Amino acid sequence: MTVTIIPVETPSLGDRSYLVHDGRVAFVVDAQRDIDRILAVAERAGVSITHVLETHIHNDYVTGGHALARRTGAQYLVNADDEVSFERTPVSDGDVVEVSPGLHLRVLATPGHTFTHLSYVLQGDSPAVFSGGSLLFGATGRPDLLGATSTHELARHQYRSVRRLADHLPDDARLLPTHGFGGFCATTATGAEITASTIGRERQVNPVLSQDEEDYVADVLAGLDAYPAYYAHMASLNAAGPDEPDLSPPAQADAAELRRRLEAGEWLVDLRHRTVFAAGHVPGTYNVALDVRFASYLGWLLPWGTPVTLLGDSEAQVAEAQREMVRIGIDRPAAGTSGRPEWWTEGPLATTPRASFADLERVRHHRPVVVLDVRRDREWDQAHVDGAVHVPLHALLARRDDIPAGEVWVHCASGYRASVAASILAAHGRRTVLIDDSFQRSARTCGLPLAGRDAAA
Repeated sequence: MTVTIIPVETPSLGDRSYLVHDGRVAFVVDAQRDIDRILAVAERAGVSITHVLETHIHNDYVTGGHALARRTGAQYLVNADDEVSFERTPVSDGDVVEVSPGLHLRVLATPGHTFTHLSYVLQGDSPAVFSGGSLLFGATGRPDLLGATSTHELARHQYRSVRRLADHLPDDARLLPTHGFGGFCATTATGAEITASTIGRERQVNPVLSQDEEDYVADVLAGLDAYPAYYAHMASLNAAGPDEPDLSPPAQADAAELRRRLEAGEWLVDLRHRTVFAAGHVPGTYNVALDVRFASYLGWLLPWGTPVTLLGDSEAQVAEAQREMVRIGIDRPAAGTSGRPEWWTEGPLATTPRASFADLERVRHHRPVVVLDVRRDREWDQAHVDGAVHVPLHALLARRDDIPAGEVWVHCASGYRASVAASILAAHGRRTVLIDDSFQRSARTCGLPLAGRDAAA
């Protein structure tokens, strides 16, 4: 019998779901909220979904597992120790789940990412482990998402859980995590570029399998950085059993309604690329471009519950942004519109000057400007423009008053986050210039004075 494992990628969150089938029936691991993608995969394969599995109560997205199980009539497997408000098939360490005569799963408790985290071992001639947020490609799931008081304890659990997985599995067992593909749930950025791994490979490259426990814990705790603010809302939503999302188009808004929404303090989010936004946009709108990090940064910055109206080049762009939003629990845009920015306002468009780091080097000799670095702490510590002001993007709304008076030249690593920040500052009355340039390539070579740990590199 052939077992087929189909990953369903969600690169914007750095996650994967899996549909696994034997040609007749299938199980799904860690389904994302927009379950229509998984249903389409099952339909193309000609299989019925009979089991839906959760490795843990997720902190980085709203699960589609509950809705998928209800839609298909599948058993919904969730740790017996998780406190949830819906009916589920409770599973615990050591249980064996028979999906079909050829699909058997063994349940292993692997706490660390959460206290009740589970992994599922696919038994047979081609073993594999669905490790969720436990053992990742070259890393482990971060242990701090439940709060500072449990971080140290969970880091030790994570170390022992991964060692347990390695002890229970042969070197050729496929490793199939659902986190760690460029998102914020891993302890390091390693893994975003790796497409496959095995237990044997991880024995060679993963620090958790070569370090002793004390060194691992110390390194993990020292390496933890900020994570998106919306994570605080995900676990409670998932424990309640989220319904299937409504992806029907939002109500259309004309220029007058958009103005009213802006005046009411709602967020109007322009999804267009930063160069197009800079050339002309509705004053007061925020540029969170529909890029690979759209959902993470929108959810990080948006005060929870604030109505969001989407402005895009096309209806398809608005629909894609809406799909990204439901994955993190922003269920319905307040409104949406598409087309040309001239259609979205009753007055003139605003523009944002764009510049390079070389332009900054030239201008600083002639007049004073404020240089604002909106990268995260770890990036700033490595190298930064000497004399710059550092306010990470995720802290900008709360710390706007920390930015000195004057024209603000905003930069990040490449321009995406800087455009978000420049649009926010401009909406609050500041004169901004977007440095739309590569820090690594240009700031180090154009003569700007740098400081930081690796400034001379």
